[in-house]
This record gives sequence, structure tokens and C-alpha cells, in this order.
Amino acid sequence: MTTAWSAPAPPARQPVLVINPRSGSGKAERFHLVEQCRARGIEPVVLEPVVDLLELVENSVADGADVVGMAGGDGSQGMVAGVAARHGIAMVVVPSGTRNHFAMDLGLDRRHVDAALDAFGDARQGRIDLGEVNGRVFVNNASLGLYAQIVRSPGYREAKVETALGTLSRLLGPGSRPFELRFTGPAGERYTTAHVLQISNNPYGTPPGGIASRPRLDGGLLGVLALELADPAAVEAFRAAVAAGPPERPPGVRTWAVTEFEVDADGPVDLGIDGEAVQMTPPLRFTIRPGALVVRVPRHAPGLSPAARQLQRRSGLGGLLARGRYRRLLTWATTRRRGSAIGPAGPE
Repeated sequence: MTTAWSAPAPPARQPVLVINPRSGSGKAERFHLVEQCRARGIEPVVLEPVVDLLELVENSVADGADVVGMAGGDGSQGMVAGVAARHGIAMVVVPSGTRNHFAMDLGLDRRHVDAALDAFGDARQGRIDLGEVNGRVFVNNASLGLYAQIVRSPGYREAKVETALGTLSRLLGPGSRPFELRFTGPAGERYTTAHVLQISNNPYGTPPGGIASRPRLDGGLLGVLALELADPAAVEAFRAAVAAGPPERPPGVRTWAVTEFEVDADGPVDLGIDGEAVQMTPPLRFTIRPGALVVRVPRHAPGLSPAARQLQRRSGLGGLLARGRYRRLLTWATTRRRGSAIGPAGPE
């Protein structure tokens, strides 16, 4: 987020952490999350393979939990976020999944999984938005087209973290055809196909470095990214642009922001929702729920996503440049008063 997590949060009275021991190739066990929870007075609830996650969280809330946390992947985080928002209680995110993109955009340190438990104590909190499609909440994004196929592939869970554009560049081979997805563009134009369509809980940043993260999660907008490549030449142009480095505007890619969005198709649509394979019946209606979820973060957490830090650096550089120009103007004005002007055109 671009804004600080400024609201103080007292220690939770009845904290609960749901732990998926299988996420992230067993990160929960490697970081001894169950033992650490017990030492801190947090009730650990281990998610067994046959247990329904939503039912487990609902039962914890019914038993009096005032703060609920999830140690697992982004798909699990999204499901718990929906329950926490519905009951108006705060959530803690423990990044023990594979990618942990949600934790990254909250400004958490993904390397030190156990450090996130500090958010149950004396912490900071803030409100963030949630995305929703046909009643299902998502914290990151819902992807259609080629990305949805990737999520459904058997090797997806073991895949290394990689940039979205790099993945697409490798998968868009000869004969690649777009998916039949009908939606409206930013100027009211109608689309009937797309290779990729991604709807995110707040827009992602811009390259270089920002396209994999979001500058903020409280902007009240859905981000939409559509990729449509009309012919083999367009595919090759896209791949060449990506190979040369993260382009500011990749060929065939359009991005815009909306508060609601609709996608239609002739049959069931495959989606990847926060990295989980899902199939839904169209039309798909996407909405944003501004400030729906209270999230707690440790006081020591940076609290800024990579994209937010990038914006901060840019604004800091802009401030330095502006101050430098102000000093040059002041020097020029002073020397003019002394009768020794720098030149007829003034300072550069």
C-alpha cells in the first residue's frame, strides 16, 4: 500500500491461526508454526486434507475468535479473507505458501514466515479492498484464458516464481489462438476474444519491476489486463518486446481500471482465482468491495509492496529534482539582484 499502516491494533484477545501444513512444500513445519503459536498464546488449527477450510474458519469465529489468521497460499488467504470480512473481524496473513503474492503486496517479509505472527500482538492495521466474482472473493486476481490453463496444469504448484510476461512469451507459440471471451474495453469497444484476461483487486504497477505487484490495495478499483494478438506476426512482436526487457507497453496488451466488469462466453469458463483452478458459469460479474477487510501487520513490517516502493523512489527523485531546480532559481534571482545575471534565458 502507498499509505502507512497507521492505525494501532492492540493484541488479539482470542487469536486463531489456521495452518495448511502442505502449503509451500511444508513451510509451516520448517518454521515450527504450531509450536510458535502455542508459545505466543495463539490457537493453532491445522487444516486436514478432508476438512473444509471455510467451515473451519466459520467455526473458529463462532467460538469467539476476534482475529483470524491463515498460514497458507494465496487461494487459502482469499477464502479466509471472505469469512473475516463477512464477520467484521481482522485478519493476519502468514506467508507460508509458494508464491505469497498477497503478503508481498501487504508489505510483509516473505522470507521470515514466523515473523508474521507478531501481527497477533501489538500491531498496526488498515482496511483494504476485496475483489469478487459471482460471489467468490479474491485478494489478488482472477485470470482467464491462457493463465487459467496454466493454473490447471499438473506442474503449476512446483513452478518457480516468474514474471507474468515471461511466462506468456514462452507459451505463445506458433498457432496460438485466443479464447472466446466477450467483454467491453475502456472506450466501450467490444472484444470477442483474448489470449489472456486478468481482473485484479486494484491495478498492478507498470514495468520495470512493478507489473508483478500492486502499488496499493485500497484504491477502490479493479485492474483489467487484456492481451489479444491478432496474428503470428503480432505474437512474434510480443515475444521480441518481452525478450528485450520489461516494456512499458507490451504489444497487444491493454490495461485499464473499473469498479465493475463483466465477461460472457458460450459455455463454462475456466479461471485461476488467486492461483486456484475454478470453473464458473457465465456471465462472470466482477466487482470491487472497497475497504471490506481489516488486515493486521507487524509493527516491524515494511508495509509497502515492490510497486509502492518503486513509486516512492520515483517521487523522492522528483522531489530532489524539484528542490534542485528551486535552488538554481533562487541563485539566479539573487545574482540578478546583484547585477550579475546568469544569462538572458535564465537557469536551465
